[in-house]
Amino acid sequence: MDQAQASSSATFDLAIVGGGAAGLWAAIRAAEMGGSVCLISRKPLAESASFWAQGGLAAALDPEDSPDAHAADTLAAGRGLCRTDAVSILTEAAPTVVEDLISRGLEFDRDRFGNLELALEGGHSIRRIIHAGGSQTGREITGGLARIAANQPRVTVLEETSAMALWSDGGRCYGVLTDRGPVAATATLLATGGAAALWRRTSNPWGAIGAGSVLASAAGAELADLEFCQFHPTCLSAPGIASDGALITEAIRGEGAALLTADGERFTDELAPRDDVTAAILDQIELQAGEDVRLDLTAIDPDKFPSVFSMLAAAGFDPEHAPVPVAPGAHYVMGGVAVDLDGRTSLAGLFAAGECACTGLHGANRLASNSLTECFVFGQRAAAAGMDMSEPGARPEPTTWRFDPPTLETREAVWRLAGPLRRRSRLEQLICDPYPLASAIGAVALARQESRGGHRRSDFPATDPAMDGVHLIYRPDRSIEQRRWD
Repeated sequence: MDQAQASSSATFDLAIVGGGAAGLWAAIRAAEMGGSVCLISRKPLAESASFWAQGGLAAALDPEDSPDAHAADTLAAGRGLCRTDAVSILTEAAPTVVEDLISRGLEFDRDRFGNLELALEGGHSIRRIIHAGGSQTGREITGGLARIAANQPRVTVLEETSAMALWSDGGRCYGVLTDRGPVAATATLLATGGAAALWRRTSNPWGAIGAGSVLASAAGAELADLEFCQFHPTCLSAPGIASDGALITEAIRGEGAALLTADGERFTDELAPRDDVTAAILDQIELQAGEDVRLDLTAIDPDKFPSVFSMLAAAGFDPEHAPVPVAPGAHYVMGGVAVDLDGRTSLAGLFAAGECACTGLHGANRLASNSLTECFVFGQRAAAAGMDMSEPGARPEPTTWRFDPPTLETREAVWRLAGPLRRRSRLEQLICDPYPLASAIGAVALARQESRGGHRRSDFPATDPAMDGVHLIYRPDRSIEQRRWD
């Protein structure tokens, strides 16, 4: 189907915004259920955030492992805020998802005996992470899914097409308004990825600016858990070049890489929890009047971490002979469009899945590699729920509101005012930012007067037990509501 047909005459069963893992999988599954699907992707599918993902997919596949053990690790990482039903759904469905992907021809790394290689990552009590192509899991999976989707006659793909607004009257969603015309749909699914690039230093692609949350809120949907952002402590600090914010894996610190002050002195326990290492680095940077700390890799065998050493060399550093500058970077946002366990938002006809959605699965801190699993488990559930929607009838006139991306000033403000360590005076400033999601993050982070997981307040350093299980809901009218989902 060509663009003219898609934008002017067709009404799809499901319109999906976003061509990463969640969007592709939802498109495939909806088409297999007999639905007509329009997949809208701002970039070519080979450039989605999922494509660049280096992490793996978590599932209880070892005979010594179990969904219950996987759930226990997820709940521990979430710091008292996980939605337990969401955790149960993911951990129980994950092994079946892996089997399904393999049956469709996707290949994962195996040992010399032909068994799936299971890796161990932070927060997991047993090896349960599968990868594809080593650190190229995202490339392998999205490439495979894109090939499957291309063979689906019921899927129309609109690449290099941007969603400018949702077609909504405030009470129901009727489709998507794009820069190439309207796309009418019975159900609409946001799978636009995360918002970590809203912070100036980030490990994410530059386009991860929380567009899905902005579109949903403007259309009349609720957001949740916006205060929780996971910061990776050791990202390359190289402002002005493409590698700024590139991850330097925690595993390299496990092999003996040391964090040093500007004077070359070790200042913290490199193997402490991620949020503690992040806080220590920020404190040291402040002591050094803004100068970065250094990560000393000179004692590390480059053959053990070839991708890290090659990335640093390409960026102009010599890690075999001199420490490299590092600083924390925004890595993953736990919050997003508030959804139920089938991806339904508070706006009829609108669904969300993947990192742009907030099911409550991750709580206040994401367990490593659960996010890719989430794309498949909840992407499929959202597609199925969307296929059950009834045709809404006559559509209203499209809204005049259109999405406007954040400026460089906003990205700098979010980093400076709502970075890894926050306080009241700075958050109050962020509320005035013109980018709607930046303002919302400031407001919700100000409202959570405690430190928990990815949200740390210097003026409220303790965790408040009364806030266990309490999610902060950001409503379209900018009010904030406390809500318990379990």
